Amino acid sequence: MPALPGPFVRAVIYILLAIFLFDLQGVIIKFLGDRYPVQQLASLRNVFGLIPSLLVLWLSAEWHAGGRRLGIRHWRLALLRGLFIAAAQFCFYLAITRMELATATTLAFIGPVLITLLSIPLLGHRVGLWRWLAVVTGFAGVLLIMAPGSEVFTPYSLLPLGAALGYSTSTVCVRLIDDAVPTALINMYASVGALLGSTTLMFATTGFATVESADDWLLLVAMGMVGGFAVLSMISAYRLTAPAKLSPFEYFGIPFAFVLGWIFFDEAPFERLLPGVLLIVAGGLVIAWRERRRRLAPAPAMPE
Repeated sequence: MPALPGPFVRAVIYILLAIFLFDLQGVIIKFLGDRYPVQQLASLRNVFGLIPSLLVLWLSAEWHAGGRRLGIRHWRLALLRGLFIAAAQFCFYLAITRMELATATTLAFIGPVLITLLSIPLLGHRVGLWRWLAVVTGFAGVLLIMAPGSEVFTPYSLLPLGAALGYSTSTVCVRLIDDAVPTALINMYASVGALLGSTTLMFATTGFATVESADDWLLLVAMGMVGGFAVLSMISAYRLTAPAKLSPFEYFGIPFAFVLGWIFFDEAPFERLLPGVLLIVAGGLVIAWRERRRRLAPAPAMPE
């Protein structure tokens, strides 16, 4: 019987699966976005996505070992993370219905740069020269793709940046929650918060549009389940190895989105993405490299 792959190989498989599922979810949203408000799509995604979140919690050995407690000290912050995620979902879902899938996805990958910036005021981190260079490089790539002032620029180009800001803020907030709280429980709180936020936004703005067909219901369920299992795969990956080792593999989301956009929507925004995409990826990879160096160094003398 062949030996199972090592933890790192399994982590890479999980992270690639997660990234592909997230992009596949984007395809479904883009299909449905011309018939249903994105607020409703986000709400239903969180309804059906709550099922995998509960499954992750139930399967968490850490949660069972801790007595299956549901209450946590920072419950308000944990729910607030969900509200940031709901805002990010609204921005990103609207972006992919108004832009090429690959373009919206690429711009959203400014997230690692935003996390670096947010960690300064929220976590008190110091940022050294390499990370500042990565920040500048990443934003230069964003400007090249957005092309402000040109004919190709539209206000919708700002939406993926809003999505990246929401997701990045939720990521930084995790580090303010007690380390003893199981990851699966934090994820469940975020799922509940995102559901409350997206549903409130839906009823406060567009209301609920009647679903037109059984096929659309199947797509809506698939959207939520695909997104939920993408989160499950990502959590599984990050439990097997250090996040800094997996960060570079997340950028496979860009070619995945490009191929899916080309297959399903006949999109091929080569000229729009190059060379900006290279700068965004370069900035993110430098940040991942410095994060790995920081974790390996026992006591760095200079800010990272």
